[in-house]
Parts: sequence; structure tokens; C-alpha cells
Amino acid sequence: MPTTLTNTPVRKKTEQLLNGLCSGLYEREQSIKLALLSAVAGESIFLLGPPGVGKSLIARRLKYAFRDGTSFEYLMSKFSTPDEIFGPVSIKKLKEEDRYERQTKNYLPSANIVFLDEIWKAGPAIQNALLTILNEKIYRNGGEDYKVDIRGIITASNELPPGNSSLDPIWDRFLIRLEMGNIRQFKNFLNMITDTKDVYEDDVPEDVKLTVNELEAWSKEIDAIEVPAEVLNTIQVVKIKIEEHNARSAGADRLIDVHDRRWKKIVRLLRTSAFLNGRSKVDLMDCFLMVHCLWSQPQQTDKIREIVTEAIRRHGYTMAVNLQMIKRETQDFEEDVDREIRVRHTVTEEQLQPIKDEYYELVKEDDKFDGVLLSVKQFNQLQLDTPQVTNFYDREFNLVNRLKAQKSSQLFTVEVFYNSERYAYPLRTRKAERTEVITKKPHHIVQQHWDERHQRLMAYITQQEEKIHSHAPDELNHLQDNLFVHKDHSEVVTRNLEEVREALEQLKLRLEKVQYAYTNI
Repeated sequence: MPTTLTNTPVRKKTEQLLNGLCSGLYEREQSIKLALLSAVAGESIFLLGPPGVGKSLIARRLKYAFRDGTSFEYLMSKFSTPDEIFGPVSIKKLKEEDRYERQTKNYLPSANIVFLDEIWKAGPAIQNALLTILNEKIYRNGGEDYKVDIRGIITASNELPPGNSSLDPIWDRFLIRLEMGNIRQFKNFLNMITDTKDVYEDDVPEDVKLTVNELEAWSKEIDAIEVPAEVLNTIQVVKIKIEEHNARSAGADRLIDVHDRRWKKIVRLLRTSAFLNGRSKVDLMDCFLMVHCLWSQPQQTDKIREIVTEAIRRHGYTMAVNLQMIKRETQDFEEDVDREIRVRHTVTEEQLQPIKDEYYELVKEDDKFDGVLLSVKQFNQLQLDTPQVTNFYDREFNLVNRLKAQKSSQLFTVEVFYNSERYAYPLRTRKAERTEVITKKPHHIVQQHWDERHQRLMAYITQQEEKIHSHAPDELNHLQDNLFVHKDHSEVVTRNLEEVREALEQLKLRLEKVQYAYTNI
């Protein structure tokens, strides 16, 4: 019996961790989830929002996810010094050993979880050291490099870094970027302000907390998570759509700037999401996490969400089964058969020439009566040898005569009765071309080739249907259970899968029609 998501050890432990970390919080679950995800992935997260919305709370709660976890928290200002962040210089070592080395205990280099508020106020000396930690998890203390055991770096501010500033390299290192605001639902707001629970209390059981050895083992397993074709194709489409958006955008502030390194880190994040969800491969639900990784300005979020959602809906499984290629080959097959079995030639013929689509004109060489036009509708109602009262109009479409008339045995001719006499008037016509199609049976060698082509295309479509049927049901069973992506997004994935299935069925029907066309002549 296959293992379900709910009982895999990693999935179960992640759920317990999140339940403990989110206990007593209101509308901050997504922030905690993404913070834990980024920490396990070895990445950092930036929280954008005004004071008082719980940014520091996220960091303080996150440290409870780690056994023996220690945290370092600091509010930056333009007067902050490296001593306050990385520790004071050891006077003893400076005097006795002539070594410039900091005492890092209880400071950032010795912490597991780091929270730096108002990060953009940091000075150049702090920025340079912090950049090395973000890049390589290494802190240079004096003349030696030390590997830091920082599992999660959370930074926050109520503003973005100034444009074209020296802070751009640090900004680029924050893989997840999340806007935080006040509580929206009034019920949650009332519960929050009346709740007496200590929000800084550790609600994570000790046996659930993560250890260093566990994280190292997980890291290797995360690297082995499969990234299937539908996910890679979706990422490719998102990248292309962003480039197209940038080509159309005017002004650097509207550009969605994503470098290759960020794409690589995004894939690592998606792998981490799949692993913590108890899966062996990334799925399309994980791809929605890209929305939190691609924006540089908050106003870009809606556009990025639109791009990611559309890529998943229209191209997820579509490109994985190479649907466009099958459609092209089927169309080529249809056109090939049509050209061979249907011979077309053009015939020139006389056709009635309507005036304003409502009248036919009598070709008259006399002026026995004034009317020169009759309505198309009345002409179509005329019969042979059965005169009917008919309206005739002048060239200004005024009714001038009501006379009996009937169709003539001569083509495109009307007979009019006037003063007890019968006069035959041809109707004005025009030369028109018409295409006639003659069906012919194909040569048996050609038909044999078509049969082989039909069989090959049908076999490929059947193979793709079986491929979807074999792995998609398992994926569909847990679309709504993703720990880091809201279940509402599952409708997008499901819609794409159903559209691909329907498209494959339509292609099979088209192929059957083609085969019927050339075998039943």
C-alpha cells in the first residue's frame, strides 16, 4: 500500500513544528511557514511592513523550531556599529596575542536564528560582513574564517532599500520577500486583542525540534528531490514571460529583475517544500512559491502572481506531454491526407448579382413600366406558370408598380404581365468562381504510410494519457494539503490537467476522423 503524505515521518514532523510555531498567532501562519521553509532550505527571508505587525515575533518563534536554538535580534540604526552586531573586540587577545578578534558569543555569529530589524540602516562595515554570512555562511573573525551555524536569517523593514544603492547585493540575497500588514478579519482582531496567552511561549515539543544532524541529513535528501518536466517547463515559461514584461515596460522601477543565481535558489526552495510535504518530487503547487521570490517592488506582486498562475494553468502538463507538438503533427497529417484525397478545381459560373443584398435588377431594353428592381425575397417565392402579384421598384428603391409575375423556364429570368401581355426580363448576373472538390482513393502504398503514421500518433497519445493517469492521481490527492501553499491554488493545477486530458481526447478523435476519411472512399 503506498505511503500517504499524512503519515510520512518528515511530513508529520513538519506539521507538528508548524502547529507549535503558529499556536496563538492570528493571520501570521503564512509568515511562520515561509520562515521555516526558508530556514530549512538554508535561505533568508525579508519581511516588509509597518511597526507592530509581528515581524520580530516571527523570528523569536522560529528559534523554537531548533533544539538548543539561540537567537540574535537587533534594531539597526545609522549609528549601529559592528561591535553591537558581531561582538566586541577582545582586548585580551589584542594585548597578549596582537590579534584583532571579536568575542562573538551571544552575538550574531553564534546564533541559530537572526533577526535584523530596519536592515537598510546598517552601515558599510556591517553590510560587508553580513553579505559574506548570507553568501557562504562564513564569518571572518580577525584573520580566520569561521563557519556559522545560522539556520535562518530574518530581516525586516518598513521600506525597501534605496534604488541603485550599495544595499542591492544584500537585497538580492533575500530569497523570500513577504509583505505583512495588520490583521484583516475582525474576528481574528478581536481574538488577538483579548487573548492573554504569551505569544513568546515555546509551544514546540522538545522531541519535535530540529537538530543539526537532522538538518544536515535533510539537506542531502532535499538535493535528491526530483524536479519533473512540468515544473521545469513552468519555470521556463515564467522566466520568458518576465523577460517579455521587461521588454514592454518603460522605466527601471517597473523591471522584474531576476538573476540566474535566484532561479537556482528558487529550485532549491521548491525541492525543500516537496521534501517537507513528504514527497519525492516537486509538483505544480510548489511552483506558486515563486510569487514570493520574484518581486523587487510590492506593486509587482500582482503581475508576478498573474504570470505564475497563467504559466501553471496553461503550460504545466501541456508542455510536459508536448501537447503543441502532437497538435502540429496531427494538423500536418490532416492536411497531408486532405491534399491527396481531395482534388480541387475552380469553376466559373453565372450568379445573380444582388443590389444592397435585398434586390435583383431587371435587364430592360424597353420602358413599358417604370419598375427595374424586385426584392430577393419575392423573387425566391415566385413559381413557374403561377403568376403572383409582385412589387417593382425604381432605382431609388421607391415602389412604382405592382404587377403579376412568375419565374421563367429560362435561368435567371422573370416573366412580367403588363397590359395583358407577358414580357420576359433577364436579371442582372455576374461571373463568379466556385471551387469543386473531387474525392479520389489514395494509392495503397500511400495508405499504408498513413496507417503507420496514424498508429504512431495514436500510440504516443495513449502513452501520454497513461503517463498522466499513472502519476497525476497521486498528485491530485494531495494538492490541497500543501503545507506552504493555500489550497485554493489547487483549482489552477486541476484545470490544467483536465484541459490536457480533454485535448488528448480531441486529438484522438481527429486522428480517427482522418483515418476514416481515407479508408472509406
